[in-house]
Amino acid sequence: MRKAEIERVTKETQIKISVSLDEKGKADIDTGVGFFDHMLTALSVHSGISMTVKVKGDLHVDCHHTIEDTGIALGLALGQALGTKSGIVRYGTAYIPMDESLAMASLDLSNRPFLVFNCDFTNQSCGDYDLCMTEEFFRAFAFNSGMTLHINLLYGSNDHHKAEAVYKAVAHALKTAVTENKDGSTLSTKGVL
Repeated sequence: MRKAEIERVTKETQIKISVSLDEKGKADIDTGVGFFDHMLTALSVHSGISMTVKVKGDLHVDCHHTIEDTGIALGLALGQALGTKSGIVRYGTAYIPMDESLAMASLDLSNRPFLVFNCDFTNQSCGDYDLCMTEEFFRAFAFNSGMTLHINLLYGSNDHHKAEAVYKAVAHALKTAVTENKDGSTLSTKGVL
């Protein structure tokens, strides 16, 4: 079974995360940031990756450390659950509409971390979630899992819808990429990732 558990403790955050790539997207999320919990639940359910995410962060400062450090730990957990990344489809791309918004995500579980993030938000926040932290979360998630990740928000007007379309697009691209291939081979001309 492709599973991992990560505990990460700093002076700013205490994080415990477990993931299972094969348990149909059961989400148990509590970060202390309501909108972020909503986005991580969407990421879990739509990717089919079960996640337990428990975070205590320095929210008296702001949400930055909580969200970025969750991205770090979740990326580490995903990378650990994937192991050598052999036997998976590796690539995934998804376009996801959310009412008037449309987002696209394309990723490669390549062990070559990179993020391209083309998303503009109108407001500063949704609830207690700073929208600028969307990029920070995905950068931490991509770099710590060894993922090349491109995210493009094509259009939209409601920031809640725009952010949700982004998280769900990444989720659906990830669902494809972590799918096991038929012969267990490594999809690389090098033979390894």
